[in-house]
Amino acid sequence: MKIIVPMAGRGSRLRPHTLTTPKPLIPIAGKPIVHRLVQDIAKVLNQPLEEIGFIIHPDFGKKVEEDLLEIANQLGAKGIIYYQEEALGTGHAIWCAKESLQGPVVVAYADTLFRADFTLNATADGVIWVKQVNDPSAFGVVQLNEQNQIVDFVEKPKEFVSDLAIIGIYYFKEGEILRNEVQYLMDNNIQKGGEYQLTDALENMKQKGMVFVPGQVNEWMDCGNKAVTVETNSRMLGFLHEDGASMVSDNVTLQKSTIIPPCFIGNKVVLINTTIGPNVSVGDGCAIENSTISDSLIQTNARIKNANLKEAMIGNYAEFDGNFTKISIGDYSQLI
Repeated sequence: MKIIVPMAGRGSRLRPHTLTTPKPLIPIAGKPIVHRLVQDIAKVLNQPLEEIGFIIHPDFGKKVEEDLLEIANQLGAKGIIYYQEEALGTGHAIWCAKESLQGPVVVAYADTLFRADFTLNATADGVIWVKQVNDPSAFGVVQLNEQNQIVDFVEKPKEFVSDLAIIGIYYFKEGEILRNEVQYLMDNNIQKGGEYQLTDALENMKQKGMVFVPGQVNEWMDCGNKAVTVETNSRMLGFLHEDGASMVSDNVTLQKSTIIPPCFIGNKVVLINTTIGPNVSVGDGCAIENSTISDSLIQTNARIKNANLKEAMIGNYAEFDGNFTKISIGDYSQLI
């Protein structure tokens, strides 16, 4: 089994955090979004993972590529880097990884996380992950027949046709067929809004007799902007806490401080006269003093003093003093 992860977009809605770190590498409960995504997909697949192809922009840099290859290695798979130089749509992104479109393959867009307890039906021509939503008009949805087969794809329906939203994860029994359909879109310049769309390839495959079935997830968590990313971090911490996962490193320095679970506390974190939690992730190497922090996401090597923070997101190597008189604030930063 192979997984293809298109992730060439920088994530402008999550600025300033994505100015230096691509959105899929932002940590959620101590692991990059893309790491958690492919890890959870591997659990659903319940079969050996051969290869993970990451589709990135060339300017992401060598360090990002090394991090992605290490993620694949940790999951026992071969990592391959593909490049998408122009944002020409979901279909075009997949086409950039066409060499990997052979045999069973999962395509997963790296801006979402999920929780699911279904087992993949590997005999189906294709499986499309969906989640029941309250407002289908904001999403692309699928319609089902009485045999639980997908009979139509509808983008942001103005009238109710289905409440099963497509979350951006797809399984294809034969990757070659997907490759050929995407190639057809490219060769014939079939675009919508100036982009080559995966849904057009899916529709062509369905018209040719391929049967798609839904894979319904229990939880669907977005990482599109700061607010929902912080919320997703809190929800993921809750799930991991329920699962009994260990989330506080052994080498945390704790001086007159309290950790209220669920929290993730990374390596070599120093907490002095501080209360952390609930629902806080603190990355490796952070030092926090005289502070109270809840429902927040703090990345690596941050320095925080005299702070009372809730629903905050602090970047790598950031320095924040609640008693500040001198500040240096970069593009897209916010103090609310």
